[in-house]
Amino acid sequence: MKEKAAENKHSILILGASGFLGGAIYKELCSYFRTFGTYNITNKDLEKNHHFFQYNIEEDDVYEILDIVKPTIIISALRGDFSKQVLVHQHLSEYVFLNKIKLIFLSSANVFDAYSKYPSYETDKTYSNSIYGHFKIKIENMLLRLPKRQVAILRLPMVFGNQSPRVLEILQHIKNKTAIEVFPNLIMNVTTDTKVTQQLHYIINRSKFGVFHLGSTDLVHHDDFIKEIIKSLGNLKALYKQVYTTNDDRYLAVLPKYNLLPKNLQLLSQDILTELKI
Repeated sequence: MKEKAAENKHSILILGASGFLGGAIYKELCSYFRTFGTYNITNKDLEKNHHFFQYNIEEDDVYEILDIVKPTIIISALRGDFSKQVLVHQHLSEYVFLNKIKLIFLSSANVFDAYSKYPSYETDKTYSNSIYGHFKIKIENMLLRLPKRQVAILRLPMVFGNQSPRVLEILQHIKNKTAIEVFPNLIMNVTTDTKVTQQLHYIINRSKFGVFHLGSTDLVHHDDFIKEIIKSLGNLKALYKQVYTTNDDRYLAVLPKYNLLPKNLQLLSQDILTELKI
C-alpha cells in the first residue's frame, strides 16, 4: 500500500507528450500518477482528453499550463526551435526553483559529440561540435545551477523501438528501395523507448536526481547494428549507403558508471533486437 500512496502524491506534466518518447512516458506513468501532457499540432483525440493541453512553443506561455496543472514533477521531452526551447527552460528553471519541485530533462549523447576518441560517462565535461549538442548543453548547464535534488538529466543515445522514428524510417527506405545511411566508423550505445520509460519511472519513485546515462552497457558499430535490426524485422532486403565522416573509429556513447540503476533496468544492445523481433 505504501508504494501506491507514494505514487499518488505526484502531479506530472510532460512537455512534448505527443512525440514518440513523450507519448511512451505518458503511457508508462498515467496509471500511477496524475499525469498531464502537452501536444503541439491540433489533434481531435487529444483535445477530448482533459489531461492534454495544446502548447505551441513559439506562441504560448508555459506558465498558463503550469498554473492549471501545478505539477510536482515536470518532464521535458520538447522538440522544436532551439532558441525558443532555451527560453522555455529558463522559465521552467525559475518555476522549479520557486516552487521547490523537480525537473527531469531528456538530453542527448550529442552533448559529447566533439569527443570522439572515447565513450562518455556521467561526470565527463560536455563538449559538442553540433548545433543540437550545443543547445542541449546550454539547457543542461542552466539546470545544473538549480538545487541538486530538483533536477535529473537523462542523457540518451539513439532510441529504437517498434514505433520509433528510426525504425519507421528504415522500413520506409526498404519500401521505397532507397538507401539507408550507415556509419561504419561510429561506435555507439543504444536503447529502447520501453527501457527509458521504465528507468524514468524508477527515478521518479526513488526520488533520484543528478545525471543519468541511459544507454546500453555495451557498445555497437552503427552499420552492424542497423543491419541486425533489419534482420530482426524479418530479414528484409535493404540498400545501404556507407558514410565515412572520419577515417578513424569515433565514439558517441553515453555509458553509465556512477549513477547505476538496478540490474533489471540496465540493458544490452541484444535486448533491443529481441524486442523488435516480429
